[in-house]
Amino acid sequence: MADEPDEPERQGNDGGHFDDAELEAMLENFEEEFHEGEGGSGASEPSDAEGDGPSFEDELEGLLGDKAKAAFICTRLNSAELLAAFCQISDISAECIGSEQGAVAVLHNLDGDGPEAAVKDLTKVVGGLSGLLVVNRADKVEATVYYNGQAGEQLPPPFVFPSLAPFVEDVMLGISTVQDVLAQSDDVVSSDAMGQTRAYGIIAKHTHMGNGQSSIE
Repeated sequence: MADEPDEPERQGNDGGHFDDAELEAMLENFEEEFHEGEGGSGASEPSDAEGDGPSFEDELEGLLGDKAKAAFICTRLNSAELLAAFCQISDISAECIGSEQGAVAVLHNLDGDGPEAAVKDLTKVVGGLSGLLVVNRADKVEATVYYNGQAGEQLPPPFVFPSLAPFVEDVMLGISTVQDVLAQSDDVVSSDAMGQTRAYGIIAKHTHMGNGQSSIE
C-alpha cells in the first residue's frame, strides 16, 4: 500500500483552503494587530550557513528535527531579484525564486532556529514586508506569518499551499527536492552573489520614494 500522504489539491475553491485574497487578508490583519499591540522583539543572532551537499549528519539531523529539511520565506514581491537584495541587506543567505504567486527565499541556514531568525531579520529590516515561513522539521510542516520581526498566526499548511508557488508544497511533501526546483527554475537570484552596493541599487530601482514615503513594486 502506498505510504505517501495525499497531496492537497491546488485547483478549485471548495472551502478547504485559502485563496490569494484570504491569505492577503490574514497578512493584513496581522499587520494591523501588530500596530495596535505593543512592539518588542528579541534580536536573533545569525547562524553560520552550511554548504550545499546533504551529508549523512544532515539527513540524521533532519530526521531528528535538529535541522530543518527545507525552509522557505514566501512573499508577495513580484521580483526574485528584489527579494534577494532584501536578503542581502538583512544578512540572509538564500536562493530567491520568482513565481506568479510571489518571490520565495530558499534558506541556506537550516540549523536550529536559523529559519525563524532569518524571517525575523528580514521583516524587521524591511519595514512593511510580511513573510510566510514554511518549514519542514522531522516531516512536520509548519507555516507561520511574520511581520516587523514578530511571529503571528500559524496557518494549516494544506490550506495555504494552493496560494503559494507550487514547488513549495512539492518540496515540503518530499515530492521534489530543493535542488530539483533550483535546476528547473529560470528565475533564481542568489543573495550571496551580490554585494550591498548592488543590493541597494536594486532596491532603489524597485522602490518609489517620495514625500517621506516609499512603495515597493
